Amino acid sequence: MTSMPFYVSPEQLMKDRADYARKGIARGRSVVVLGYDRGILFVAENPSRALHKVSEIYDRIAFAAVGKYNEFENLRVAGVRYADLRGYSYDRIDVTARGLANAYAQTLGTVFTQESKPYEVEIVVAEVGESADDDQIYRLTYDGSVADEHGFVAMGGAGDVIENALKDRWTPGMTLGAALTLAVELLGKDPAGGHDRSLEPAQLEVAVLDRERPRRTFRRIGGTLLRDLLNHTSRVTDAPSEDDATPGHHDILTGEAPRDESTNPQTQRPAAEDDGDSRS
Repeated sequence: MTSMPFYVSPEQLMKDRADYARKGIARGRSVVVLGYDRGILFVAENPSRALHKVSEIYDRIAFAAVGKYNEFENLRVAGVRYADLRGYSYDRIDVTARGLANAYAQTLGTVFTQESKPYEVEIVVAEVGESADDDQIYRLTYDGSVADEHGFVAMGGAGDVIENALKDRWTPGMTLGAALTLAVELLGKDPAGGHDRSLEPAQLEVAVLDRERPRRTFRRIGGTLLRDLLNHTSRVTDAPSEDDATPGHHDILTGEAPRDESTNPQTQRPAAEDDGDSRS
């Protein structure tokens, strides 16, 4: 005896996939992307030091995501390969956030309509321009939809609540310190109306696209610099134009003072006596 095949209408199938993806994304911690006077700021609640939600894609382009890590990490890697290949084949200026967003939209749309499970991700592709008017922020959802955002965007977790607050409180031309303080405050709010949380620097992942930097504009912010930017009594309101003086990761700004030569063991080694050996 043969059984009748189980039928689900295309409308119901798409609705079920959309509900599934939205629920997965809502479980993730929020990410806020907003413009400031020198570029674009990315702030994520992310206590992990190894699994990044914000990353560099190319010279003036960065990527932020919420949702399932292995899925948006695959998208990030594919974006880096796309940008490198296009920049190598044509010219570096031909790599744009718009082109990358279109490529991501095709991938997400294909997965959503043809695969058995949609990607549980929401991503932002941002490109810093020569001026604030030239900045580009694109938001892509699980089904491949693309939105051209202006000024700010929040996604994941309490993204809707944060966006509503940003509409009232964000203004163009904010300093990095002011924009960061606002983002962290809103990330700590309880969407259910409970007590607000006070997020510590160790719970945050912060990065910028700084238009005043040559070529590679992406820098992460941590250490003393991040604490100073969040400290209301500190006079630090922006990131330095120069990289850290102490050795470390080239893309991280910590504001740490360079090690003094009097305490640097590399400068305290006694000079070797000349024993006539000319070997080098």
